[in-house]
Amino acid sequence: MNMEKLLQQAIVDAFKTLFDHELAINEVALQPTRKEFEGSHTFVCFPYSRISKKKPEETAAAIGEYLVSHVEMVKNFNVVKGFLNIELTDATWIQLFSKIWHAENYGVQPSNGKEVMVEYSSPNTNKPLHLGHLRNNFLGYSVSEILKANGYDVHKVQIINDRGIHICKSMVAWLKFGEGETPDSSGKKGDKLVGDYYVKFDQEYKKQIAELVEKGVEKAQAEKEAPIMKEAQELLLKWEQKEPETYALWEQMNGWVYEGFDATYNQMGVDFDKLYYESQTYLLGKDEAMKGVEKGIFFKKGDGSVWVDLTEEGLDEKLLLRADGTSVHMTQDIGTAILRYRDYPKISQQIY
Repeated sequence: MNMEKLLQQAIVDAFKTLFDHELAINEVALQPTRKEFEGSHTFVCFPYSRISKKKPEETAAAIGEYLVSHVEMVKNFNVVKGFLNIELTDATWIQLFSKIWHAENYGVQPSNGKEVMVEYSSPNTNKPLHLGHLRNNFLGYSVSEILKANGYDVHKVQIINDRGIHICKSMVAWLKFGEGETPDSSGKKGDKLVGDYYVKFDQEYKKQIAELVEKGVEKAQAEKEAPIMKEAQELLLKWEQKEPETYALWEQMNGWVYEGFDATYNQMGVDFDKLYYESQTYLLGKDEAMKGVEKGIFFKKGDGSVWVDLTEEGLDEKLLLRADGTSVHMTQDIGTAILRYRDYPKISQQIY
């Protein structure tokens, strides 16, 4: 019998001895003691005054005294109004911890037949994982392992943001300033190397904006007209058209990043069952976006961009396709969600 059952049975015995009343064990509800009070288990005595013919505080005190006198595992008690807070002995806790320590797979439940998917990590391939990614990875991995221990068939996945304007920024900077540098030639982890060129792009971009502003161009316009940003946008269009040189460079630089990611994941001790890539899901998302326009679920603005209006849900309008037809993260998210349910039709939920 576990600790809680023993306490419940002792309270049943107290009612029989003190108040000559037979309580069923399932009538005795215990709850965790609030942190501002001493104790681990709390018994709420208000509903039992009709049985004890005493005030709730007096009922709680009488039961507490009985437990201390008759139950070896109970060390002390305190009463707060009608709440009986029960303190257990150190020996009881040591015995419990020893049992947990020596039990193989303590707390692991048999299969419940349910499947669930947990997505975590999901980085961009334009920079390395950093300190901020630790929380996401450890939280996602821990949730996955807790669900496994509770009998779920868990699929640990991530969606790797391997395409888009941010990737093209690193590519443009490497083409302009890289001089053929590689992880091997530089001695850097691949994800760190690519991240350095993402930073280099931003430095050059800010420099070009400042030069245009100095010539009298409005800042907002300068941000659009900066030559390096236009080059990145052109590269994104070439990538979506699968222009061979652009596509080969993209594969090469992403390959460097994946090697760096793998080293970091191994160091963290987290893993995944299946990887999804935006480059493999964005086309499905684009198709769905256009179907949504045809059905009147989504709408086009004057510049040809596709949006969804979520104002009735308390949100705002969300971009799904840019005016030039290129996709955004939301486009991929739509395609990825559909693809996952095709791959795992029995999952009962997805946890992000």
